Amino acid sequence: MKGRNLFGALLMAVLGAAIALFAYTRIADRPAVVIAKDSSRAEASEARAYLTALQSLPGQVDFTYAAEQTVHAVVHVRTKSVVQQPNNPIMEWFYGDRYRSRPREVAGYGSGVIISSDGYIITNNHVIEDAENIEVKLNDNRVFNAELIGRDPSTDIALLKIKAENLSFLQYGDSDKLKIGEWVLAVGNPFNLTSTVTAGIVSAKGRNLGILDNDYRIESFIQTDAALNMGNSGGALVDTKGLLVGITSAIYSPSGAYAGNSFAIPVSIVHKVVDDLRQFGEVQRALIGVNITDVTSEIAEQKKLPEVKGAMITDVREGGSAADANLKKDDVIIRFNGVVVNNATELQEQVGKHRPGDRVNITYIRNGRENKASLTLKNISGTTDVVPRGSGSGAVFGARFESLSSADKKSHGIGSGVKIVEVGDGIFRDLGIRRGTIITAVNNRKVNSSQDVRSAAGASERSLKSIAGITPEGREFHFQYGN
Repeated sequence: MKGRNLFGALLMAVLGAAIALFAYTRIADRPAVVIAKDSSRAEASEARAYLTALQSLPGQVDFTYAAEQTVHAVVHVRTKSVVQQPNNPIMEWFYGDRYRSRPREVAGYGSGVIISSDGYIITNNHVIEDAENIEVKLNDNRVFNAELIGRDPSTDIALLKIKAENLSFLQYGDSDKLKIGEWVLAVGNPFNLTSTVTAGIVSAKGRNLGILDNDYRIESFIQTDAALNMGNSGGALVDTKGLLVGITSAIYSPSGAYAGNSFAIPVSIVHKVVDDLRQFGEVQRALIGVNITDVTSEIAEQKKLPEVKGAMITDVREGGSAADANLKKDDVIIRFNGVVVNNATELQEQVGKHRPGDRVNITYIRNGRENKASLTLKNISGTTDVVPRGSGSGAVFGARFESLSSADKKSHGIGSGVKIVEVGDGIFRDLGIRRGTIITAVNNRKVNSSQDVRSAAGASERSLKSIAGITPEGREFHFQYGN
């Protein structure tokens, strides 16, 4: 009896297991197999839908149009110059002139941006500085010799011209409207690799790097993280519409190669400088007639300013526009023509957009109270006249001068001087003094700027009695003449 019951229980268990297995196979296994079989198609379908949705999401950026518009308007600038090698006095002592160093030809390269169909090209001043020959290669591989129309060391801008027609060119955008985080493209020729496009965002605006060595320098760079390297200088920074918003100019790097930060001159400055060079051959530099500094937290507390921003006047030049408008030392300029001024760099940028004779409005704080003034901008000579080519802020008796760079001073072991960058009709040409000559003293007075040369030289060429300096080949000279 017990065996029969045991056998019946075992049979029921086996039957229950069989039923459970059958149900599992019918209900669970088959859908699982179907899902596994169709999963690749389902996932692919979902992936395609996801990518399509991603492409149409608001805020996604397409760089192809801007890149296509820009590459044909960016050129390869190649330069040649003659550089004098330093002499070896020991070898000269033993072997004479046979071991005197000889000048050698040096090749340079950079980028440029076509801004008109008839061949006007913007590049950096440092790309073509001291070049004996400038050559431009277009994106279609045509090559042209370029004429230097003019250059402005204070903004690092130079204007070239080639004889060509119907060229692709870039239109100006509005760098003032650029926002932090906005996408931009940089197009140029790094390491001689032509038509190279990189992308990044605007990281900051109004950067002052202190890299321009000039009495009237204007630095208000657009900072981006678009990759730039040697050869990108003078290239284009464009927005996603393909409009020119800056001229790429510098990188900040411990190694000399791209390290995450690059800088461009805003087109708001470039546009004005280029227009001046095309129209006058000389930049019409407008000045307020003040020295300024950034407002710090200490200054803000001392002057009882509502915010830590503005440009504080540290000195007012006699006869300048600021003096005429009764601006004084320690006044803090906070707005220029309605544009908010956060620091000295931004004030320089706003002034740099104007010419002598322009009427502007300034808002400033004095003794804790906000005031307004209207003034007429002047040139370095204290007038509102247009400065013709060859007689600008750096010109004396037909020659134009620039302050020496730190590299020039170190190379020649001197602490002061000015370099001649252009020689026109006048006593300097008559004396055989060439471009690239460094003038260290005039009438036995040391000079550090074109203004020093003008002051030391006197009102006429007859008052010029002595000139001391260093030739482009590195030889010292001293001319003494007259009564």
